[in-house]
Parts: sequence; structure tokens; C-alpha cells
Amino acid sequence: MPTTGVLVLALTSRPTVGVLALALTGAVTGAFVPWLAGRFTGVPRPGPARGRAVAWAALAAVVFGGLAVTPGVGPALPAFLAVAAVGLVLAAVDLACLRLPDPLVGLAALGAAAGLVAAAAVDGRPGRLLAPLAGAGLSFLGYALLALLPGSRLGFGDVKLAAVLGLPLGWLGWPALLTGLVLPHVLHGLAVLGLLAARRAHRDTLLPLGPALLAGAWLAALTA
Repeated sequence: MPTTGVLVLALTSRPTVGVLALALTGAVTGAFVPWLAGRFTGVPRPGPARGRAVAWAALAAVVFGGLAVTPGVGPALPAFLAVAAVGLVLAAVDLACLRLPDPLVGLAALGAAAGLVAAAAVDGRPGRLLAPLAGAGLSFLGYALLALLPGSRLGFGDVKLAAVLGLPLGWLGWPALLTGLVLPHVLHGLAVLGLLAARRAHRDTLLPLGPALLAGAWLAALTA
């Protein structure tokens, strides 16, 4: 997108300005997350709509700003931002109704693929696309095996999202990919323990994994 291209140029020429610009872009994007998520859930959310918009705007500003300073992203930054933007909506939908709609997962995949193809062309190394493809395949295989285990609560929406996240993480390298595969389970486990301790959930309560997948991938990218 032209706007993203301008922001990437600003980031490379004036890092502080670029980070602030992307954080502001994230805030604007995040403000629309509750409305966009509502198109897929149809479930009314508690609390004032303005408060939810402000909360998601603040979260999106942090997510976009963090990606702006992520090492190793380079020309693939638009791909990471596209996945992040759709990922915020996916997280909101999953939190509301335990679903990861295929159209949104597909949109994230399209944004990641298009952005990485463009980045490889800019980088002059089309062979670099092999790592993201391998990352997506490994993520899909690993999570599919987990989903098929007896008693597993992992849904195939989670499997498909993990495969999509394997694309940008594969671009960053194998350490980032492996961290992105393991960290979500740590985050999810901590969240479950916290909810159990606060008596906000029971052992048989179904909890969404999508937000943990997305948060784990973001943290893996930041620490790559």
C-alpha cells in the first residue's frame, strides 16, 4: 500500500519518526477492531464501545510500534503489519466467541504472502521465500499433530493460524520460528493458571488459544 510504503521510508530515514508514525497507524487501526470483530461475532460485548476502542487502539499502537523496531524485518515490514492488523481482529473474535473465521485467517495469509514476495523481490533474493514456506509447513504439521491428540482442545482454526504465523516467523529464521511455536503455549498456560487462581474459569472451561498464538509470534519476532 502507498501509505505503508511512505511509513517504511520514514522508518528507514528517521527511525524515531517512523516508529511514532507506525504506532499512530496502529492506534487508528486498533480503534476499528471492536467494530470489525462485531461483523464476525454478532455477540454484544460488555462495557462502553468507546472504552473498548481506546483499549484496542492502545494495544495496536504497541504492536505496530514494536514491529517497527524489530530487527531482521527489513523490507518485509508491510507483511508483518498486515498480519498484525488482521491478527488483532482475529484475537477479538476469538475472545468473544472462540472462533477464528477462515476469511480472516485467509486475509492474514494473503497479506503475509504478498508482503514477503515483495520483500524478497526488493531484497533481490527470491530464494529467501523458502524459509517462510518451510516455517508455515512446519507450524501446520506441528499444530495439526497436537490437534489430533486424544483429548486435545486445539481447533483447526488454531492450526491454520499457526501456519500463517509461520510465514513471517520463518522469514526471521529458525530460532524465531521455534520460539513462536513454543511461547504461545507458555502464555496460554500462564493465562489459564491466572484465571483459575482468580476463579474466573474452571478446569473444563474452554479458553481461546488464538490471542496467545498471536502474542507469542509478536514476542518471538521482537526477540529474534
